[in-house]
Amino acid sequence: MNARDPNLPIQPDEAGALAAYADRAWDERIIPALTRYIAIPAKSPMFDAEWESHGHIEQVMREAAAWVEGRKVAGLKLEIVRLPGRTPVIFFEVPATRAGGNAGDAPTVCLYGHLDKQPEFNGWRADLGPWTPKYEDGRLYGRGGADDGYAIYAAITAIEALDRQGIPRPRCVGLIESCEESGSYDLPAYLDALRARLGKVELVVCLDSGAGNYDQLWLTTSLRGLVSGVLRVEVLTEGVHSGDASGLVPSSFRILRQVLDRLEDSATGRLLPESFHCALPAARLEQARATAQILGDEVWKRFPWSCGAEGAPVLPTTTDPVEALLNRTWRPALSVTGADGFPELNNAGNVLRPHTAFKLSLRLPPLVDGHQAALRLKALLEDNAPYDARVTFQPDGRAGAYGASGWNAPSLSPWLEQALNSASQAHYGAPLGYIGQGGTIPLMSLLQQGFPQAQMMVCGVLGPRSNAHGPNEFLHVPYGKRLTAAVAQVMAACP
Repeated sequence: MNARDPNLPIQPDEAGALAAYADRAWDERIIPALTRYIAIPAKSPMFDAEWESHGHIEQVMREAAAWVEGRKVAGLKLEIVRLPGRTPVIFFEVPATRAGGNAGDAPTVCLYGHLDKQPEFNGWRADLGPWTPKYEDGRLYGRGGADDGYAIYAAITAIEALDRQGIPRPRCVGLIESCEESGSYDLPAYLDALRARLGKVELVVCLDSGAGNYDQLWLTTSLRGLVSGVLRVEVLTEGVHSGDASGLVPSSFRILRQVLDRLEDSATGRLLPESFHCALPAARLEQARATAQILGDEVWKRFPWSCGAEGAPVLPTTTDPVEALLNRTWRPALSVTGADGFPELNNAGNVLRPHTAFKLSLRLPPLVDGHQAALRLKALLEDNAPYDARVTFQPDGRAGAYGASGWNAPSLSPWLEQALNSASQAHYGAPLGYIGQGGTIPLMSLLQQGFPQAQMMVCGVLGPRSNAHGPNEFLHVPYGKRLTAAVAQVMAACP
């Protein structure tokens, strides 16, 4: 065991050593590994139904596992766990280096990430591409590096950094899945199967989130839930001449618009059913105000706005930083992310189309149950269809497990709040920032249910313009280096 007093706070020279180790590890090992990872189109099962036969998910899981095992961390055990018919997960465990830290009831740190990716999307810069990694000016471009292929590499590096400096730490386990971008529908089965091996989880470190800027450590305080699925309207069995049928055959697109009007006020974007809203906790409002003071107009200026009337940028729904933060974190919002039934423009003849289908993405406030929201949404969209058209909404999911619930972080224990602030000051030279995120990480609500006493450090490298899921996604490497060292410092403080 290490002779260093585990109750002694991290000293400045130790923090410097952690940072130096993380810096070298990224340059020498993590960036090359992520460069290889980005080049593999390991799309999540929702976007690659033949993922198993294509073998890309298997490849990234095997390569990440081999990298971890190659680090020769003392006592490390790693397994790629496979349940029949499900995407695999990597599970690793590393014994504690502090006295008494390996007893059955000893505290455990659980480190989480995922290795599946969103699809390509279009609009990439001419010299970039989703599967064409490029390292330029401290940014590693390509799909999945920041969201969040780096997580397993940073987690192991944080453990190594502490061990190399002789800084005692708790037992650590890692859970790296390959179904997150599809809603983590395979994860509950793995949590059940691995529950005994996870141990007494006192701290969850989730590396799949974002940052308000690149100047300080940011703690995610909430995540929205998600219901996604396909809304389809059918009026004919085949397309017909629009001059012959229009005015008599109702447009499937018009019917779809009417159905969506039940859900959303198209003038404002506000979701109409009150059941899709929730009360805003007072503490989160205060944090939003504090964050708005830090970020100011960057809350909305960070997006790549197109030019609108007279060459001026398109306006956001609000320019009030507080309202902007709340709109993207604590209020529901609808996006249409795909469409079917439309020919390409150069092949669009004068034909009344037989059907229209939209892929819907409904973000839910953190305290709204995702599964119940999916069922309510299905009923809202399908019931009493205009013209008795065939209207169906098929939520994404598996075996009836529709929708992903959001998450509201538990209150910070004094030790974690102090550790996070100390780590932010040590590695960024600025205090900790608090921010809600508009995305969804289904694991967080699952883990909070399974380990209600655990503290949560949810953070990540997705800062301004990193553009996860979109074109030109990048990982801000200097931020990733500092985050790795900060994670190590916080783990050392776990009681």
